[in-house]
Amino acid sequence: MSETETVIDLEHLKKSFGKSEILTDINLKINRGETVVTLGKSGTGKSVTLKCIVGLIKPDSGKVKVLGKNIPDLSYEELQYMRKKIGFVFQSGALYDSMSVRQNLEFPLMRNTDLSAGDINKKVEEVLNDVGLSKAIDKMPAELSGGMRKRIGVARTIIMNPEVMLWDEPTTGLDPETTRDISHLIVRMQRKYKVTSIVVTHDMICAKIVSDKIVVLKDGAYSEPGTYDELENSKDEFVRSFFEEVENDENAELTNYQPSSIDKKKYRN
Repeated sequence: MSETETVIDLEHLKKSFGKSEILTDINLKINRGETVVTLGKSGTGKSVTLKCIVGLIKPDSGKVKVLGKNIPDLSYEELQYMRKKIGFVFQSGALYDSMSVRQNLEFPLMRNTDLSAGDINKKVEEVLNDVGLSKAIDKMPAELSGGMRKRIGVARTIIMNPEVMLWDEPTTGLDPETTRDISHLIVRMQRKYKVTSIVVTHDMICAKIVSDKIVVLKDGAYSEPGTYDELENSKDEFVRSFFEEVENDENAELTNYQPSSIDKKKYRN
């Protein structure tokens, strides 16, 4: 595979709900292995875009190409096959409360693969080790903290070896230290599994740590993609406002934080 292969290609994507236009002209290309962060105000369509990509919502018009396939054109069987290549990490982790951690991770493998019980057990142990929760294997979701539930949600998604990862507010409701832990986890999973990712977030700590590029959603369309530093100095006042809010928040602690020289070097080189 070429390093410049386009894995996600959104072309003139539009979606309305009744008289409310949510997505007016979404255009975005993401190459294999890239992580693109989507910023935007609440209720402007960031998560709607993810749901179009995974086929949960059908757009009114435009193309949603994933791994060369236009998602709206796929049959039910083709869509189900494609979804095995797309991992969707929900805000809550979306674990089955009646199942242990082990059972939550075994479930997608038992349902979608022909792996033996021994091989399933090995994969469960591997991904739990990846997310640093090997000792939680027999715990129930109710026994886990919010950060632990997020990590198990990541493990359950990664266990299917997806080529694309969609992250919907992965750090919502977490304290700053856990936010950094989850953000570093995203970078490590990116490095190990070479996935192509979109991260929807309001969290600028997360955005700065994980992003290769950032786009900002306004009036149903994306800004031109850029790095964190490029958009921080954008001439567009709306784009720049997301970064100015961080600078004015003493609790964000981003003023002297440089993931390009610390975190990304540690996890990506």
